[in-house]
Amino acid sequence: MQILHKSKRRIDMAKIIGESIKNIPWQEKPEGYRYPVWRYSGNPIITRDNLYMANSIFNSAVVPFGDGFAGVFRVDVMSRDHTLVVGYSKDAINWELEEKVIFRGYDPRLCLIDGKYYLSWVNLTPHGTTIGIAYTTDFKEWTQLEDACYPVARNGVLFPRKVNDEYLLLIRPCDRGHTPYGDIFLSHSKDLTYWGKHRFVMKPEKNWEMTKVGAGPTPIETDEGWLMFYHGVLTSCNGFTYAMGAAILDKDEPWKVLHRADCFLLAPHELYEFVGDVPNVVFPCAALADADTGRIAIYYGAADTSVALAFTTVDETIDFIKKNDLIK
Repeated sequence: MQILHKSKRRIDMAKIIGESIKNIPWQEKPEGYRYPVWRYSGNPIITRDNLYMANSIFNSAVVPFGDGFAGVFRVDVMSRDHTLVVGYSKDAINWELEEKVIFRGYDPRLCLIDGKYYLSWVNLTPHGTTIGIAYTTDFKEWTQLEDACYPVARNGVLFPRKVNDEYLLLIRPCDRGHTPYGDIFLSHSKDLTYWGKHRFVMKPEKNWEMTKVGAGPTPIETDEGWLMFYHGVLTSCNGFTYAMGAAILDKDEPWKVLHRADCFLLAPHELYEFVGDVPNVVFPCAALADADTGRIAIYYGAADTSVALAFTTVDETIDFIKKNDLIK
């Protein structure tokens, strides 16, 4: 991994509104590479070999914690049950995962709100999937709240702060099948228990995402609005293909999409994204964003089998979105 000294940024560049992450993982863009998101050369960073009895370790959530990083990781064990475990890292690349299961379910997201680390995930109930919410201060003890909605829903992603004195949750209503209801909605809450004021955010628009879309990492606040990475799904004669897109949401009314790229930013291209339990998958679940440099490290599930890492900057991503804007 190549770590470079920070340099001054032009005053006209987009800015991340948030914390400084001095030890954010980083690797420079390969020379001659023209696209805004590039892969870490050491991918995948986590495989099934990282934990005993794991069949696969993939869609995972990562946040700064202490002098390093903590995360919650989806581990499908050898019985193929869906479990969530905690992991720690000094550099956000080399991880030590614990065997203790904290929750049953999958596809976790993490964010820090008012001194508490909030976890949202696809919670499993006898009646279908819903959105579980819990919090911790130390990643040892967890307090589980009420589920955010009745079944069936997936891709529940909290915003990292209140907006207009309300918590916000991106969500994708669905059914017990795999594909219907492919739109993103937003819900409001005063207390993280009762959710309402549901607002439509976006639906599939272009061929690369025409089956469904779902929110990805915790939205990143910028001076241009909320930067939201998301996944889109194409159904072809070869099955599903998951790729990553991006949009900018209004800062005060985040259900309003200001800009949205009309194409993907990252799609299956490498062997570890093509081959696995579910082939042809790039599924973003977490992002670290450094306000000082504008650097962003994106964690994504690869082929529903491993965790991979990619990089971008807030400037490159927002510039790409605007140059390829679906919102004319």
